[in-house]
Amino acid sequence: MTTTTYKVRLEPVGIEMDVEEGETVLDAAFRQGISLMHGCKEGQCGSCKSRLISGEIELLKYSTFALPDYERETEHILLCKTHAYSDIEVELLNFDEDLLSHAIAVKGFEATVSKVTALTHDIRLLEIELDNPMKFWAGQYIDLTLVDAGVTRAFSMANAPVNGKHLSFIIKKYPNGAFSSQLDGALQAGAPLQAKGPYGTCFRREGRTGPMLLIGGGSGMSPLWSMLCDHVQSGDQRPVRFFYGARTRADLFMLDEIAAIAAAHPDFEFIPALSHATAEDDWQGETGFIHEVVQRRLRDEALSGTIDAYGCGPVPMIDALLPVLQMAGVEPDHIYFDKFTPATR
Repeated sequence: MTTTTYKVRLEPVGIEMDVEEGETVLDAAFRQGISLMHGCKEGQCGSCKSRLISGEIELLKYSTFALPDYERETEHILLCKTHAYSDIEVELLNFDEDLLSHAIAVKGFEATVSKVTALTHDIRLLEIELDNPMKFWAGQYIDLTLVDAGVTRAFSMANAPVNGKHLSFIIKKYPNGAFSSQLDGALQAGAPLQAKGPYGTCFRREGRTGPMLLIGGGSGMSPLWSMLCDHVQSGDQRPVRFFYGARTRADLFMLDEIAAIAAAHPDFEFIPALSHATAEDDWQGETGFIHEVVQRRLRDEALSGTIDAYGCGPVPMIDALLPVLQMAGVEPDHIYFDKFTPATR
């Protein structure tokens, strides 16, 4: 059976690629190693929003939060939901030359579970082995499928890319989570998995000297830990401020590992903050929501140099954090974030 293929031209970068009938434009880009701006890949976030210049397309079901009706009327589209029915030309509204130069083709891998470890009452560390090493950038994620259950979820790697065959993930467990609920006994060592990736535009930018801000909460620790480990292994000496929001002291973890990094790197500081500290916590550190703590610290410390900020965590956290960073003078094109959206499949 012959597959119909169309040409996609991406402006203003002048890149041309193929898209097969029945394949989304974003998936075609992943397949060919062309890294376009993206987030949820499911029509929920708007990160891949672009404008159709010419050609025939069909949009699959999407959220009007990501693409309002008034934008659709002006030929705006979501690449993750766009099927082509002719050669098409698309204007990229958001693109990153650095991102395009770091593109890695998305591939599938067979995998098995190595180990599951409890880090807190609702945070688990999942470790897996791939059949072949995966190349990725620190901060990226993959789609991970439980073969026996047929459930797929996206998880960010928690290890540095140097460990491309043995991957780890810091995962928040939800009581009725189709994937995460399996992490308390149901998912045993040796269980088969399928991995596909890498995805994600929130990865550590290399070769920069200004301060690096890592900001997260919950399982947002996973990509941030990957970036931090990669930074340490690279030998870079830039200042690092690691902000992490939790509810109570019991929700903090990996403190010994972070303390070891702090002891070896004089311009590194870990700044945890508790939003619901109790008297039993006997907490002397920062309190409040993490974006509030970031705002106070950036005002008080007045870091010099061009700041790179990486935010990973729930949508409300990222939405509150972005204006704080911009008001603190962080350049918009030096703010990278990964919104952890709820599963839709």
